[in-house]
Parts: sequence; structure tokens; C-alpha cells
Amino acid sequence: MTPSIACVGSARLRVVGPVIVNGACDERFATVKQAMASNLTSGADLGCSVAVVHEGELVVDLWGGHIDEARLLPWSRDTVTCVFSTTKVMTALCMLVLADRGDVDLHAPVAHYWPEFADAGKDRVELRHILSHTAGLPTWSETVSVDDLLDWERVTSLLAAQPPCWEPGTAMGYHAVTYGYLVGEVVRRVTGQSVGRFFADEIAAPVDVDFHIGTPESVDPRIAPVIPPEPGDDLGDPDSLARRVFTNPAVSPQELMSTAFRRAEIPAANGVGNARSCSR
Repeated sequence: MTPSIACVGSARLRVVGPVIVNGACDERFATVKQAMASNLTSGADLGCSVAVVHEGELVVDLWGGHIDEARLLPWSRDTVTCVFSTTKVMTALCMLVLADRGDVDLHAPVAHYWPEFADAGKDRVELRHILSHTAGLPTWSETVSVDDLLDWERVTSLLAAQPPCWEPGTAMGYHAVTYGYLVGEVVRRVTGQSVGRFFADEIAAPVDVDFHIGTPESVDPRIAPVIPPEPGDDLGDPDSLARRVFTNPAVSPQELMSTAFRRAEIPAANGVGNARSCSR
């Protein structure tokens, strides 16, 4: 069985002194601990957690470093942080649970569960297409704001109304933010629950994992802030679809850590957890 491995953290390169790595590590995975310590000591990572589940056993459960650039606040056992697109895994699990129960058919049209979605030639888009980034809806046709991301009805209605960018199922393109709304709206239509609520009740609670899509206030004191990387631009042509995918809208670290953003369910991007919860 392939191990389930997760590493989450925030980083900005700066050379520092030796850093203590806490937690437990099976001796068979000693090199994992060594690599983590090396990254933290060099400054490649500021703080992080690493976990490995092998054949059902948590064989690596490590954490270390700091949650602040001044390196005054340690990363603790229960520190969590925004894990960005790892949230997509949890959102996909919600759909797969429904498929496993027979509540949805992954080869059925999305419009079977979400009738408005049939607009603009999308009547043959299937659930498997939205799960596999092949639906042709990698971003919105209209310009959307960060505030729009907090308005579930608005952003899902826009997706339902717009035509796909390519023939669904014929090509793959990363649905960086739209993924969560597409899958999440089907979950909502089928269960009557938001995807964050369904995940909490049906996936997180039964296995007691510390992962949240829409983070409650009680978790706030344990959240490590997002520290942005050094500025860079590798999105290519300013007029490209790729640039629009990642900049419509562009979310700053300050907005990402806002209370409104934490409380919202943005099921492709704003999940909060740690490596232990992701691996389990």
C-alpha cells in the first residue's frame, strides 16, 4: 500500500540556526525527519508539520519551526494553517462518499442534480468532468472580486450561466478556485448541506480529524498565518487563460487571513488543517 504523506506549512527563505523537530517518527522513516530538520534549519521552511500514514498506522507525526517571521512563536502539535488546494482533496472526498452510497452517479450530467447548470451548452457536462478539471470552467467569464468569493449564490450562479471554455471532457485545465464551487454545489443540491458542513459531519467527525472548510472561531488561536513567498510572476502571457484563472480574483495574504475568508466555505482553496489531519 502506498503511504499517505502530507506536509503543510508556510515558508520564506532565510538562513537560521538549528531547529528542534518535535513529535514521533518510526525509525524506518528517519530520513523524513532529517529532511524536515534540514529544511527548517536552512530556512527553506519557516514552520511546518509532516505526517505519514502507512498501512493504516501513523508512522510519522512531526512538527517544528515557527509560525511567525520573527521566530518567536513555535509551531505546536495542534497548529493548523490554510492548506490551499489540498482542500480540493477533501471536497472531492465528499462527492466520492455520495457516489459510494449511490446518491450520485459520476457519469450523470451535473444538470441532473443542478438544473440551472444546463445553460449555455453545458447539459452534457458530467460529474466526472467537474471532479477531473475537464469541465471547461477553470475561471469565471465575468470579473469577480474577493467579496464575490464569499457569496456562494453569486459565484455558483455565474458558473451555471456561462459557457465552457472548451468542449467538456476533451481537455484538462486546472480549475483553481471554481472546482470547489462546482463540486460543492452538487453536494449541496443532493444533501441539503453545504460542502463544509457535510465534510465536518460525514468525514472529519467519524475519524476525528482537525480539518475545516469554513473554520469556526474556536480554531482561530491555533492558525498559523500565511506568510507570502518572495514576489514573482510565472503566469506567462498577460492575456492568457492561465493568468485569468489565478488572478480572477487575486487574493492577498491579508485577505486570506481575514475573519470573513476563514468563516467562508471556499472548497478549493481555504481549508484549514495540519499534516496529521490531511494524512488521516
